[in-house]
Amino acid sequence: MADCRLRAATELLGHTWDAVVLAGLAPGPRRRRDLLAWLGGVSDKALTETLRRLQANGLIARHSRPAAPPHVDYALTPLGASFVEGPLRALADWTLAHGDALLAAQEPPDPA
Repeated sequence: MADCRLRAATELLGHTWDAVVLAGLAPGPRRRRDLLAWLGGVSDKALTETLRRLQANGLIARHSRPAAPPHVDYALTPLGASFVEGPLRALADWTLAHGDALLAAQEPPDPA
């Protein structure tokens, strides 16, 4: 049972855009087009898949309001907020402290 929970939790960090979208929703609800612009580099298809996956995992909620045109926004659920404030915050802190060293280690060695 614990193995399934750990696998489900670590899978959240395995998808390229999941953590970034969650961070983008941390300040508050956003419309899809605003997320697309904020992310920069994500395709429309990838964002759609990410939003669906995060919603299916209970981390975000989709709110639709009747309007012309329809108004849909996405927001963190309490579960999503706890993920952002817990593991994601710890990862962000670690990245600030060690990100340069990580990138330097990934550079190909100088052939000289």
